[in-house]
Amino acid sequence: MVSLRMAGRAGVLLVGLVVLASSAGTLSPRFGADEAAATLATSDQVLRGRALVIHHGCGDCHGGGGNPAASGWLAGAMDSTYEFKIGPFKTRPRNLTPDNTTGMGRFSERQIFNAIRYGLRPGETPDVTITSTIPGQGNFPANPKYLAPPMPWPAFRHMTDQELMDIAAYLKRGVKPVRHVVQDSEGPPDFWASAYTVDKIGPYPNPAFPSANEVSVAAMK
Repeated sequence: MVSLRMAGRAGVLLVGLVVLASSAGTLSPRFGADEAAATLATSDQVLRGRALVIHHGCGDCHGGGGNPAASGWLAGAMDSTYEFKIGPFKTRPRNLTPDNTTGMGRFSERQIFNAIRYGLRPGETPDVTITSTIPGQGNFPANPKYLAPPMPWPAFRHMTDQELMDIAAYLKRGVKPVRHVVQDSEGPPDFWASAYTVDKIGPYPNPAFPSANEVSVAAMK
């Protein structure tokens, strides 16, 4: 004979099983929390990237100035006023919006990262983590195709990995795609490689602080 206590426990167990069965196929509270945290992290990253793009004047050349709401924001050169004359060559700022055909949508965030850190044109550089800074060593291209000199990547490359990935995240996920074809830039046969030697743009990473031209914190006291 089943006692009232046992019957009560069985009833609670049965109710629990019914509730569990009825919730099958729905997100668990834990999964929902993880998903929300991931979304928040992505949102924070995109916002950090947005701030960096604005503060570093990307729109001054690629369109929109410092105003993300402006027409042509990061859509690339709209006319000849955006062109740069470098020696006998004309260079034109590219479409940075995530359009899959005319913009950055066809490239990964890692390829965008490599373009800013190493100056490598994303269309000619594999989607890999670069292991060297010297052409032909590691997996750095032996015959690299660099971005044109108006792009200030030699200065931008010293930003942190996180900052560069934030910029890539913003360009891929925080900007509306714009279908706008920018005429290819002109350049020398070596794709500017002779302009990007260490003696001309300095080493990466920078020398440790304090360098020969700096004063240590201890000396300031």
